[in-house]
Amino acid sequence: MKFDKSLLKTVLFSLGVVTFVIATYQTVLQNDLVRNYWIYMISLSCWLPLQYWRRQEARRAKEIEVAKQVAALNKPTGKKKGKKR
Repeated sequence: MKFDKSLLKTVLFSLGVVTFVIATYQTVLQNDLVRNYWIYMISLSCWLPLQYWRRQEARRAKEIEVAKQVAALNKPTGKKKGKKR
């Protein structure tokens, strides 16, 4: 069985949004943030891995871009500099 990371990202994002909406609704309904703090923490714990993975992907993309630029700079031009006679 192959693990689908994009499905996990979708589920975590959805769970984070749903728990945030529920926590906000309960906070407004009960007028007590402290009693619903744990629901906000569930929402936050769903979003933290998403942010971490996005930063990893951005870093990887930047490293690939820099590696391409370095390879282009180190590519030989084909012209040999020699003495004219």
